[in-house]
Amino acid sequence: MFFIFSSYGTQPGSGHQTGQENIQHDFYPRDDSINIINLQIIILKDVDMSKHTGFSALKAMYVNCTLKKSPQLSHTRGLMDVSAGIMEREGVQVKHLRFVDYDVAPGIYPDMREHGWDKDDWPRLFSDIYAADILVIGTPIWLGEKSSVAKKLIERLYAHSSEMKENGQGLFYGKVGGCVVTGNEDGIKHCAMGILYSLQHIGYSVPPQADCGWVGEAGPGPSYLDEESGAGDSDFTNRNTTFMTYNLLHLARLLKDNNGYPLYGNSMKAWQEGERWNFRK
Repeated sequence: MFFIFSSYGTQPGSGHQTGQENIQHDFYPRDDSINIINLQIIILKDVDMSKHTGFSALKAMYVNCTLKKSPQLSHTRGLMDVSAGIMEREGVQVKHLRFVDYDVAPGIYPDMREHGWDKDDWPRLFSDIYAADILVIGTPIWLGEKSSVAKKLIERLYAHSSEMKENGQGLFYGKVGGCVVTGNEDGIKHCAMGILYSLQHIGYSVPPQADCGWVGEAGPGPSYLDEESGAGDSDFTNRNTTFMTYNLLHLARLLKDNNGYPLYGNSMKAWQEGERWNFRK
């Protein structure tokens, strides 16, 4: 098994791992203007992950894009709770938000009250979403697509895609995203495709197996939380939910331990100031 990550001068703690060999290579050109400079490839042999407890510094936000307002039962929330429960047991600070419960205006600006809308709850919701290291978007499937509420959430996130952090990188660099999809017909991969593309496009990092879901047989039938569905016993869903959750945690921790991505080659501020690194026309 290989974990590949950049190192900012100090090596991330690895006392919980056993039997590892470190191979270090110069990956970026040495330059006083950049603060990194090693690519570490850690080969893990006979790894004991049972003592791994390194996620307590992370925060996760689960945004449920069901069409049902609280306190109506949300089957999507049922599967999101499986993932969130793993995170909570790993010490992660977890928050939940049901998007439809709030008066969020449609649009692609950070505050739609400045664009003709009388009310917009997005600015205060965004502060909680942005504070999280991990964003998990949950959606039901309607007509083979993610919900209209999920689409609205993505559009409002997109409103911040041109904003930069002080270091010149995009606002969402260093944050990790995934999705949970439920329905009673096919469509998990289709919905995940659009959600995960959108998240990475605005700057979130997407790990392997960053989606999970459950669907029943084609046509009307039981949903995830219905006892007759047997969804809770689906090994496929339970495995993918677990793998997604831990991959989100691992990537979020690697990014947090390393202060996000290197500034070399991806700073909008540096580009605007004329830096081109090794780009040539």
